[in-house]
Amino acid sequence: MNFLNIKFSKVLPIIVVLLTFVGCTDLEEDILDESLTGTGEAEVISGSIAPVYGLLRQVWLHTVNFGLQEVASDEAILPYRGGTDWFDGGKFIAVHQHLMTPGNSLVADSWTYITLTLSRAVVAEERLREEVEKGNADAQGPLYEMIAMHAYLNMLALDNWGLVFKKDRSSDVSVLLRGQEAIDYIEGKLLSVVDVMSNDVGPGRINKDAVSALLARLYLNAAVYRDPYGTPDFRSEDMDKVIQYTNSIIAGSHSLSAEYFDLFSDDNHTKSELIFALDQRGVLATEHGRWAYWPISGDQVPRPEFPSTRGTDAVAATPDFYQHWVDAYGSVDPADADARFYMKNTMIPDELTDLSGVTPENDSDHYYCVPAQDFEIDRGILRGIIWGPRKDATGQIMTCDDGSVRIYPVINRRTSGANIRYVDHNLNVDFTEQGSLHNTGYRFSKYQFSHTAPNCCSYSSVDIVLIRLGEIYLMRAEAKLRKGDNAGALADVNTLRTSRTARPEQTPAALTSIDTEILFRETGFELYWEGLRRNYQIRFGKYEDSWTGKDDADVRKRLFPIPQRAIDGASSEKGFLVQNEGY
Repeated sequence: MNFLNIKFSKVLPIIVVLLTFVGCTDLEEDILDESLTGTGEAEVISGSIAPVYGLLRQVWLHTVNFGLQEVASDEAILPYRGGTDWFDGGKFIAVHQHLMTPGNSLVADSWTYITLTLSRAVVAEERLREEVEKGNADAQGPLYEMIAMHAYLNMLALDNWGLVFKKDRSSDVSVLLRGQEAIDYIEGKLLSVVDVMSNDVGPGRINKDAVSALLARLYLNAAVYRDPYGTPDFRSEDMDKVIQYTNSIIAGSHSLSAEYFDLFSDDNHTKSELIFALDQRGVLATEHGRWAYWPISGDQVPRPEFPSTRGTDAVAATPDFYQHWVDAYGSVDPADADARFYMKNTMIPDELTDLSGVTPENDSDHYYCVPAQDFEIDRGILRGIIWGPRKDATGQIMTCDDGSVRIYPVINRRTSGANIRYVDHNLNVDFTEQGSLHNTGYRFSKYQFSHTAPNCCSYSSVDIVLIRLGEIYLMRAEAKLRKGDNAGALADVNTLRTSRTARPEQTPAALTSIDTEILFRETGFELYWEGLRRNYQIRFGKYEDSWTGKDDADVRKRLFPIPQRAIDGASSEKGFLVQNEGY
């Protein structure tokens, strides 16, 4: 089935549209509460935009586009854990090795959800345009949002597969565009609304500054989009536009957060640095916390108020990504040098830090106490033995005499036969048997386990950040650097580095010089675990490098294969979908 070629009536109920688009896949989608609110005109507006924003959560699931971006890069690796977990047909391993095929389900699910959400945006845009034409002034702002969402979703398709879908009415058959034509189409959509939108809707809906950021991204990546397999030709006029649109954002109302990890914690919706995010403040039925739980040990209980909370021992940081931090700070531990690398929350008493001779069999007194609601796992990149709550034989959290929670070294129960008594995250993770054990690899703990999340995955109140001011500074710095303005680029990077002042002893020092290598490194430090690394690697010429588990250097792997099921579904339209080179 070809998702973007389907013609359907805009008056069909949303659930019918959903089943029409997903019916030829094996996906199981969480059905959102999309009941219309209000009556009459208000009903049409809410019923048009809610499905688009709702399904965008699915696009950015860990097993959809977020996982695709992370695992394809040098930032993250997901081995077959212990020979029992996370093999999933080998889809994560193949994507990491750049050996994916058109049958890879991680790629295919990303295609499905991006194109399905895009189709919803087309319907919403059409319905709202009709409302505006009928004199419903309240529909004008939401119409602009859906035009911008149309462009944003096509940008995701362009970035992943090198194509966009030109489809402005639900009755149209899509026209596929590539290269400059694709850029022009997206640019036209964004330019048509950027000067008439406002920021009044907040970060949970696409707004004027988000559109400006998307334009900056488009112009910054235009050299790659024009020639995805060649050496990017960064044109001065493109860089000027990047600077223009980032200037407009930086001069506005946003500000950088003194505490880096506040950007990824409960109540982050109110943080001024956020520009566009998935709003998870209890509006939807199953707001997800997958970006938090995916890398964390399955033996960890991150929220002791809810004993069923846990991680899943999946993705880890590659040794190569960690080495960037070591290269930057030399003999100084990056945890001491950079507030973005680590924030310690488990305040282990000095007398408990030495675990020599301590084992799960003799550590009954080797704990400290903390009120359940005050416990937080460490944040940033986790290394070594981790500490957390422990359950008794009945599955209940063990407590101190005052009712607070006992915090112990976390017992390793998942990596059997490895003689590892406590969960000890070491650096050496890879696709070998030893390197695939559940404990291997340093872990990303960037997102807080929400205080409203009673299980591993759902009911998080932490907004998932898609665009923020930190990225805007880095984009402007890159554009300046590519135009030869090293001083301006250095000033932007140092503004960003030195803004993280909540823990002054860890505030990164200002840099004294900058070049593309240093800037690329800095983008990794600021933006890790935000689904952007692959995009930056391609633009900076790093995507064909070798890293742990990956030696493929084929430039054609910069684009993912078009899923075979999409090509098969479009077989009635001869030549409509042509497979990308190299697959």
